[in-house]
Amino acid sequence: MPKRKLGKTNEELSIIGFGGIMLNDNPQKFANELVAKAFDLGVNYFDVAPKYGNAEDRLGPALKPYRKNVFLACKTRQRDATGAQKDLESSLRKLQTDHFDLYQLHELATDEDIQTVFGKNGALETLVKAKKDGKIKHIGFSAHSVKAALFALKNFDFDSILFPINFACWNAGDFGPQVYAEAEKQGIGILALKAMALTTFREKEDLIFKNCWYKPIDDERIMKLALRYTLSKGVTAAIPPGEYTLFLKALEFMQDFNPIEEEETKELLALARTTKPVFMHG
Repeated sequence: MPKRKLGKTNEELSIIGFGGIMLNDNPQKFANELVAKAFDLGVNYFDVAPKYGNAEDRLGPALKPYRKNVFLACKTRQRDATGAQKDLESSLRKLQTDHFDLYQLHELATDEDIQTVFGKNGALETLVKAKKDGKIKHIGFSAHSVKAALFALKNFDFDSILFPINFACWNAGDFGPQVYAEAEKQGIGILALKAMALTTFREKEDLIFKNCWYKPIDDERIMKLALRYTLSKGVTAAIPPGEYTLFLKALEFMQDFNPIEEEETKELLALARTTKPVFMHG
């Protein structure tokens, strides 16, 4: 599995990340086997969050044999310092670790989120203190609005951003280029969500994929093109949808990565014009 440097840090991450949400509502044996398979195939970037049901409880024991050799990222959706501290301590305990390699403010979206997180006694204070205390190595954030992402990038020296970088969002919704440009300008690590997303679910369609918040691409050739499109940008890594079969497909595709070509990009752009892009959640 190819690896890339995370922004200005000295960390090198596998270009495909392990989305911990895949483990939600699955047995521990399943978690153990999937984590072991991912590690054996070269994945060293694992991502999880309290929001993902019981995924932290499953990932902790499954990842324990490999913890010293992987990059573990977690998140908090709490906006105040006290809540973020509780999340951090709970996640450290569940993940059976004494530190996170990356800890992120999760899903920044509204003006209220921004004002609270960056204000006095906001969640960012907890992350800064935790870094000084050695409980986290790097500070990042994920965002689901352009406005929130740009504000965050311009008001703190983050190590990474986790953001949707998707062919349909980028070209049909003008959602992503502005944020990508600012992050690249600053030289921070860009971690991609939704590379393999197609559109929103129709009613009851989401029941097919219990841990996905959007409809994944189902055509394998287009799926591979979409993933190559995202990874041909200056991103460090992409996290596939929360469905383990699609994660394994991504690993299969990317063992031998080649940048997307111009004609292939044109094909994706034609598809993007007929698609309702996915912007939120994840």
